[in-house]
Amino acid sequence: MLKSKYKVIGVMSGTSLDGIDIIFATFDFDEYWKFEIKEAITFPYSERWKKMLSHLTGESMKSLQDLDEDYSTFLAEQIQIFIDSDKIEDIDFIASHGHTALHQPERGLTYQIGNRQIIADILKQKVICDFRVQDVEFGGQGAPLVPIGDRLLFHNYDFCLNLGGFANISYEEGDERIAFDICPVNIVLNHYVAQIHLEYDDKGQLAKEGSINEELLNKLNKIEFYKNKPPKSLGLEWVNKNIFPLIDAYQLELKDILATFVEHIAIQISKVLNISNKSVLVTGGGAYNDFLINRIQELSKTEIVIPSKEIIEYKEALVFGLLGVLKDRNEINCLKSVTGASQNHSSGKILIPKINN
Repeated sequence: MLKSKYKVIGVMSGTSLDGIDIIFATFDFDEYWKFEIKEAITFPYSERWKKMLSHLTGESMKSLQDLDEDYSTFLAEQIQIFIDSDKIEDIDFIASHGHTALHQPERGLTYQIGNRQIIADILKQKVICDFRVQDVEFGGQGAPLVPIGDRLLFHNYDFCLNLGGFANISYEEGDERIAFDICPVNIVLNHYVAQIHLEYDDKGQLAKEGSINEELLNKLNKIEFYKNKPPKSLGLEWVNKNIFPLIDAYQLELKDILATFVEHIAIQISKVLNISNKSVLVTGGGAYNDFLINRIQELSKTEIVIPSKEIIEYKEALVFGLLGVLKDRNEINCLKSVTGASQNHSSGKILIPKINN
């Protein structure tokens, strides 16, 4: 007999390196899934961890494996602090995304650090994690994984758009969920404002002051990826190869880089949101970028909905909690219509804490 109620800790670390998002949520199934976020926090990365995580694509596999052990221990420690500070008890399991180190699905490769057995052993809790690997083995992109959560938890919106390190979107087309990465967002914007020691461009104010470089904008919009049909996904390696060298070649002022790239983001997103009278749920850190949101609104014909702060900031951690629930029930949590895998499947691995003698 399957349970209908679950108490889960969901953990997410994204490519924008904002920090580790951790939530404690309940999931309740009665004809459809309902949820409640009970507690939520973001643990910011130290400068040391930011530096290490931003250079993962250049590391050898041996170095990544060594770092994996350290990061798994670090992740467990942060989760334990969360559990202790909020006095959380009676957890069914912890569902964790880890942090993407390598993502090259065309080569059959995806590697998330922070999925080692040591997490379960330190926390003495069941851990469900490493959700991408099986999908790549089935010939899929291993991303995006959030659309199953969009379908089951946020079905009252026509589109679910996340503006994190990358912009990704999901929606129903016929009886299938379609989802894909649209373009880079904060992984590029934050990279450039870091040069003046800022975490992000607050509300897009710097970008708003800049001028668009039309030549650069045209070249960005002509990048081959945008012509590809879904399923498709992006990673830091792709940005390092295709975006940063192109922008840097123009030697623009910072605010002009930001203005041009925000316009690029808005154009690429508006090409997808080309249907009138539809609602779009916008989450991720980019939802706070007023200038970007206004440009998307002006270029598209849809109703943009900005939800509560906890949904904006913790939706992905919430959905990975749900992915864990579905894996625990041996139910589909990865959709072939989204990733291009050969079949729908229940992805992830289950770590059971070892009992010390």
